[in-house]
Amino acid sequence: MAYSYDEKNIFAMILRGEIPNKTVIETAHTLAFEDIQPQAPVHMLVIPKGAYVTYDDFAARASDAEILDFTRTLAKICEMTGVSADAGDGCRFISNAGTHGMQEVPHMHVHLLAGRPLGRLLDPAG
Repeated sequence: MAYSYDEKNIFAMILRGEIPNKTVIETAHTLAFEDIQPQAPVHMLVIPKGAYVTYDDFAARASDAEILDFTRTLAKICEMTGVSADAGDGCRFISNAGTHGMQEVPHMHVHLLAGRPLGRLLDPAG
């Protein structure tokens, strides 16, 4: 499947330095920053620096170095914030994709949420 990347999306603008952000960590291939409308005490967005639309797009097309860097950065953030299931009370990673997945920004990103009980992800009756 070919994905069409929109260079005008807000995360692309953040990566180009056109919009400020509260950076948590930046690596060669990944940027993590605080969400401007946090839904939990810890709410960060973690994005690859490459032009990927969804997680499946990233998993299919990103280099091994990008995938490793992204994954290790998520682990580093969990360590930095003390939210890992091993050291803390755990967290949730969410990556929305497409219309049915309620994706709002067409740049692959993962929400890292923690700091309180987050409830069920979906209504089992739904």
